[in-house]
Amino acid sequence: MPTRDPTRSDTFRAFGLMLPTWLVLGALYLLPMVILAAVSLHPPDDSGNAAPVANWGQHITSGQVAANYDKSVHEPYGRIQIRSFVLALVTTAACLLLGYPVAYYIALIATPARKNLLLALVVIPFWTCFLVRIAAWRLILQDDGLLNSVLIKMHLQGILNSVLINLHLITWPGQLLDTPLAVLIGLVYGELPYMILPLYASLEKLDRSLLEAAADLGAKPAARFLRVTLPLTLPGIVAGSVLVFIPGLGQFIVSDILGGSHSMMIGNIVQDQFTGGRNKPLGAAIALELTIAVLTMLIAWAWYARRRGWEIGL
Repeated sequence: MPTRDPTRSDTFRAFGLMLPTWLVLGALYLLPMVILAAVSLHPPDDSGNAAPVANWGQHITSGQVAANYDKSVHEPYGRIQIRSFVLALVTTAACLLLGYPVAYYIALIATPARKNLLLALVVIPFWTCFLVRIAAWRLILQDDGLLNSVLIKMHLQGILNSVLINLHLITWPGQLLDTPLAVLIGLVYGELPYMILPLYASLEKLDRSLLEAAADLGAKPAARFLRVTLPLTLPGIVAGSVLVFIPGLGQFIVSDILGGSHSMMIGNIVQDQFTGGRNKPLGAAIALELTIAVLTMLIAWAWYARRRGWEIGL
């Protein structure tokens, strides 16, 4: 009587368990990407939809098949895409600088009771609609809002204005709303919890005995942090950076509410081309470029994490 191969049986069982997931991903993710790719190869008609192509051979040889992609990297779309990448990078750096001390305190310093309270405070913003929270920032950042009033009373507005104008974050003194600075503030506010939580998870698993051993060997606090804590929490830093950078890159609500027409991002272009811009093929091309960029980052992160043997993955 032939014996059953357990390896083959386990393979079929695993495939059967994964099949529903792959079907859902294919229907809700892969199929829309294929549709976007097909739409991006068409020229727009008068209503902004994909116009039919009578002769695909001539359409390809004439170079018109890549016309939308060529247009997406020229003005003003190329400049807006560069701005989006810069804002996403600055947002990631700001969230790391703000989030690491918070996660460090919660994981290594706070008492258990206070730790639970602080973690709850980090998660509480998720209980409120993101749109409402960002809209509330308009009241804070407007010309007669809370932030400007505090700066005036502290006699800091003049100094801050000169710095922000030189950095091209605001256009004229006293203006905070509808500027790149307002978009940056909104992005950092919205994405900061996504940096704190992976950092906390990484710091919570830190072996305290390694810090004690470093102290016994004469390492000062700064040296212990740079040589022990920071390298061991690198997986949390990278995971948090990915979780912040990717949503920040495709964000459009923050820039639409706080940035106005002068601080648009990639997401605003896609939204506009599918609605008021009346050019769905161009919007599809830009959306597909953004998707490919994000997938490339995720694949690079997964490869690097697997190579380093990290448990944290996306």
